[in-house]
Amino acid sequence: MAKNKFFGHLSTVVRHRRLVRRFCFKCGLYRQGLVHDLSKFSPCEFIAGVRYYTGNCSPNDLERKEIGYSSAWLHHKGRNRHHLEYWTDYKKDVGIIPIEMPLKYTAEMCCDRIAACRIYNGEKYRQGDAYEYFIQSKLAPQLIHFSTWEKLHEWLSAVRDEGEERAFLMIKKELREDKKRKNNGNIRKVEIKAE
Repeated sequence: MAKNKFFGHLSTVVRHRRLVRRFCFKCGLYRQGLVHDLSKFSPCEFIAGVRYYTGNCSPNDLERKEIGYSSAWLHHKGRNRHHLEYWTDYKKDVGIIPIEMPLKYTAEMCCDRIAACRIYNGEKYRQGDAYEYFIQSKLAPQLIHFSTWEKLHEWLSAVRDEGEERAFLMIKKELREDKKRKNNGNIRKVEIKAE
């Protein structure tokens, strides 16, 4: 039994990473595709993943049910910038506040959500599943910056309505434009300093 759980979890993680890598590459996110979710192989995350493995849902959800929180998730979200929980901070007199995610990490999060739905839904997967999961999660405004929420909503809607390939092309184009804008901004700053 333990052997089956070990190899089942390992297989799920490897398949998920492979799908996210493929999707990230389609968006032009080569480095992120290669390093996505490497922390899942750390002892803290991997052991919990094996212990709570079922094959049809996240082991983190089952760990939460059993002990009230997920130690694996707490470790994971603090090391992976494609999770919205990474982008929260504390502000005096306000409490926890969301920080707008850089576009490249929002894109990786989009790829991650699509891949997770494909893995867990298997043959029942439909191209609107990641969008439905996103909407059903009812993300609280204190957890996700509105601009990040809007962008993720836009992209997952495109996956649902136009399919993955067209959505990935759209994301890739936006990422190029964003990079170009940032590069132009850096050139202007250098020119101003040089004067």
